[in-house]
Amino acid sequence: MRTLIVSLVLALAIAPAGAATTERLTLLQGGENVGYVVGTTDGATVSVDYHVDNNGRGPKHRETLSLDRRGIPVEWTVSGTSLMGGPVEERYHWANGRAEWTSQADRGEAAAPIAPLYIVNDDSPWATGVYARALLKAPGQRLEVLPSGSIRLTKLRESRIGSGKAAVAVTTYRLEGISLEPTLLMLDARQRLFAEFSATSVLVRAGYEAEEKILRQLATELAFETARAQQQRLAHRSTGPVRIRNVRVFDPASGKLGEPSTVIVMRDRIVGVIPLREDTQPAADQVVVDGEGGTLVPGLHDMHSHSSLQSGLFYLAAGVTTTRDQGNSNEFLLDLMPRIDAGEIAGPRIVASGFIEGRSPFSAREGRIPEQLDEAVRTVDWYADHGYRAIKIYNSMTPGWVPALAARAHQRGLKVAGHIPAFMSPDRAIRDGYDDISHVNQLMLGWLLAADEDTRTPLRITAMARGAKLDLANPRVQVTVDLMKQHKVALDPTAVILERLMMSRAGTVNDGDVDYLDHVPIGYQRYRKRTFVTIATPEDDAAYRQGFAKVLEVLKLLHANGIQLLPGTDDATGFTVHRELQLYTLAGIPAAEALRLATLASARYLGEEHDTGTIEAGKYADLLLVAGDPTQDIAAIKRPRLVMKGGTIYYPSEIYEALSIKPFATSPRVQEPAR
Repeated sequence: MRTLIVSLVLALAIAPAGAATTERLTLLQGGENVGYVVGTTDGATVSVDYHVDNNGRGPKHRETLSLDRRGIPVEWTVSGTSLMGGPVEERYHWANGRAEWTSQADRGEAAAPIAPLYIVNDDSPWATGVYARALLKAPGQRLEVLPSGSIRLTKLRESRIGSGKAAVAVTTYRLEGISLEPTLLMLDARQRLFAEFSATSVLVRAGYEAEEKILRQLATELAFETARAQQQRLAHRSTGPVRIRNVRVFDPASGKLGEPSTVIVMRDRIVGVIPLREDTQPAADQVVVDGEGGTLVPGLHDMHSHSSLQSGLFYLAAGVTTTRDQGNSNEFLLDLMPRIDAGEIAGPRIVASGFIEGRSPFSAREGRIPEQLDEAVRTVDWYADHGYRAIKIYNSMTPGWVPALAARAHQRGLKVAGHIPAFMSPDRAIRDGYDDISHVNQLMLGWLLAADEDTRTPLRITAMARGAKLDLANPRVQVTVDLMKQHKVALDPTAVILERLMMSRAGTVNDGDVDYLDHVPIGYQRYRKRTFVTIATPEDDAAYRQGFAKVLEVLKLLHANGIQLLPGTDDATGFTVHRELQLYTLAGIPAAEALRLATLASARYLGEEHDTGTIEAGKYADLLLVAGDPTQDIAAIKRPRLVMKGGTIYYPSEIYEALSIKPFATSPRVQEPAR
């Protein structure tokens, strides 16, 4: 009876009787308002309005929830559009011991004597508060949820946000088990959602927007605490040599595997690669790894990343030891990189590009947005002074500024990369000084769009359906290809992201996600089973499919013309690096050549080939061990058994278990030195 009374009191605190109450939260990125969540509670019914408009995209939908006396939803509907404008219609209902749901991802039903907690596919941050309140009442703050899996809540700290009479007492929690990364949130004393926040994005109660910086700093502090603990647990270092025996080393220069060999590592460098037949009994102080005839591949590159604390472990588990960060919070990135270099936290080597955007209603909120040309040029200097290796120009940049920015960047020894600014052609960007173009769609839009069409909107994705009718023999295509050859301009295709958008179909698993999706948390599984573009007719479906097939034809054309492809993903899971390379093979590029592009060729483009890109004495011990031969089947790289970054060993199976992901491969046998 006492438990029932407490539950009723809590339910009343959440959904009080009488007049409706409205809660407003503001979404901030880079200090700018990009969206909102408004929730109105009237008894047991809650109406939610969620709207995001950031860089011309963002979910926009309405939700209605009906809560039982425990605060658990028994009805939950969502209607509107998702990130890129795709339609959203989701329904959940529980009654008489049975739960039923229909979403973009799936439909199902389950017997349940009392209402279970349902995890919404197309939710808003309002759901975070719903989940947290349910977990606070659960034993051990853990719950089994629908459609499957479990979630957990961990209390981190208590504090006050704001000043004076406006200060609010809040409790910070970490919510895990829904997606690949945990969610940080704050509840007030009445268990209402006060904030959901990260190092780069803050949703906070209206009226407390000025606390954004404090919340981002707190997110960074908490994330670093977790990351340091993970590094201590998952990084394996040896004071003596590490001997990796019975492996065949992939040579990117020749595209072939060597004879069975032993690779010897001391501290952070490779000190020897010798034929296995010449190997001797290791000394007692050595770690010996049995490669079991597998393949040792140089560490992979992701040439289009956006680093986060969590991405470091994902990348290492996938065998990615170097990334090129193409846009981030400068404050965060400049703090992150030395911590990784010092071994405080896990992560790949990061080569930073400085993000420069123009001012418009569609501006992205990363890096810097200069208001005048002279300020933009000074921004290039700022990036050069802080050790950035390139600038990245974005959609809203004034086209007339590009020559001056490129000239200054080249004077300072920086490369120039980026999107093609709106109302500017790829041909003009190449002539004005680009060294590489970000995204194959940014290149192809120059052949698909009229001069007055605006690529700051989702059109930069949806127009790719026009690629179905693109003739690659068109003179416009050849002019661009010739210019790229003449100016030695590379392409960072991120074809995997286009596949995810153009080939997404509600309720189905994209081909690029098949090999890993059932290993990850349920929320992320369902997120990937949705349509991100609007497909109203069978003709729309065919156009997107044929348009993506044309993307692969373009990759083959560019590669055949000697234009360097820089394997990038615009993602942070590591899984997409593998798929990007697999897509190159589907385009007709041999697997060994795809591996060369992701290893030695990328290292050369970054000017790092003296330290990385191949497995040979004197270079950093950046490598991954896989079973089988990836030059014959590129999918072999999807299952690393061991990864080294600078001589530190990581076992992907251990990393994935720590991230609530079912491992993909077992660790090799390892003989530790005698103590």
